[in-house]
Amino acid sequence: MPTALSPITLSDLAQGRAVPFIHKPYWWEAMPTLAHDDAVSGFADVAVVGSGFTGLSAALTLARAGRSVTILEAGTAGYGASTRNGGQVGSGNQKFRVKTLIDMMGMKKAQALLMEGVAMLDNMETLITDEKISCFFKRCGRFRGAVRPEHYDAMARDMQDLERYAGVHSFMVPRSEQHKEIATDFFHGGSVLPQDASLHPGLYHAGLLDRAQNAGARLICQAPVTAVQRDSDGFTLITPRGSMKARQVIIATNGYRQSFSSFCRKRIVPVTSALIATAPMPAERLQALMPGGRMYGNSARVFSYFRAAPDQPRLIWGGRVGRGASASSARAYAHLARDLLDVFPQAGDLALSHAWSGQIGYTFDEFPHLGLAPDGLHYAVGYCGTGVSRSTWFGRKIALQVMDKPEGFSEFTGLRFPSHPFQKFAPAAVPFFEQWYRLRDTFNI
Repeated sequence: MPTALSPITLSDLAQGRAVPFIHKPYWWEAMPTLAHDDAVSGFADVAVVGSGFTGLSAALTLARAGRSVTILEAGTAGYGASTRNGGQVGSGNQKFRVKTLIDMMGMKKAQALLMEGVAMLDNMETLITDEKISCFFKRCGRFRGAVRPEHYDAMARDMQDLERYAGVHSFMVPRSEQHKEIATDFFHGGSVLPQDASLHPGLYHAGLLDRAQNAGARLICQAPVTAVQRDSDGFTLITPRGSMKARQVIIATNGYRQSFSSFCRKRIVPVTSALIATAPMPAERLQALMPGGRMYGNSARVFSYFRAAPDQPRLIWGGRVGRGASASSARAYAHLARDLLDVFPQAGDLALSHAWSGQIGYTFDEFPHLGLAPDGLHYAVGYCGTGVSRSTWFGRKIALQVMDKPEGFSEFTGLRFPSHPFQKFAPAAVPFFEQWYRLRDTFNI
């Protein structure tokens, strides 16, 4: 397995030096190559656009129910965020504090959304266990570090509300004890959600794809959908490599292509996230950096997330992609190394191995959405950076809705799905908002 191309360190990267690295997700190293069909033709009960967690979960559910399913993928299988994320698995409701959610939605609806978030994580564990998917799934818990003292107090109140309204246990770790969780003085204590989980996203994706194909789902790669035309008896999906017909269509692309659906295109903003991975290090050194053995994050507006790789002693660190540089250049990832060294200054000599980026699907209200668009296409999109458990859950739910099953009900169905009058300018505005948030983090404004 390739590791670092030369002994270039995180300090070198942080200082902006042009350093060599492997420009692809670390997770891809362990992913098998699975067979797929070549021709876009024929008919399916359901065409699923997108082969990530959402699409595969939907396809598996449909195929097991006896429906014919074709998955159309613009690139290679799982090319998007499903095999590019950090492998952190939460309850699916991390975007809002509980009090904020109650203020927005009312007590009853907020509690129902929170409880469904808990069910997402439990469902994923059951699925992985029942399907015997080997992907290093582990309920290791998540530590979230407070970057300012006042953040610690706000976290504590939110954790109390989360237990009160959703029954989710947590505990606070004061700064005087945080070295039991993480070897840094950067944070002012933090919170721990002990039931949050981790996995290897590449192997999880491979397991889902294998089960879906074994159930009868057909996969066609390198087949971007450019248009969907409504017919008297369903839809025709057009790709550069041919067309096919389907009785129903599911959009499962999240932060990637929605060019064929004006409804989703007006409501999803692609935001780029980036990650770096170190070369292998002595296991005891990695253990010393993160003795809690958990998933990790922080309370900043420009969020960082990090963990140990599950299969080798490597440190994986993620955040927003750097601006003004090609995604294949070191400049796009230098800020990640700087953020890492703020937390772990003792890690400057660690060698860089991999760096990569991917697109998150953001919505204007920061809620995920699933349902039926006015054009007759079903959709499950908009995970806003917390998509591992959400996408698996939404894929199953949208498949059940396609089949008109009552179990397809979700508290997220029917939520108003807002667009924005300046939507077409939103992708270009993302870097400016990120810079503003980073300034607010720096100067506490």
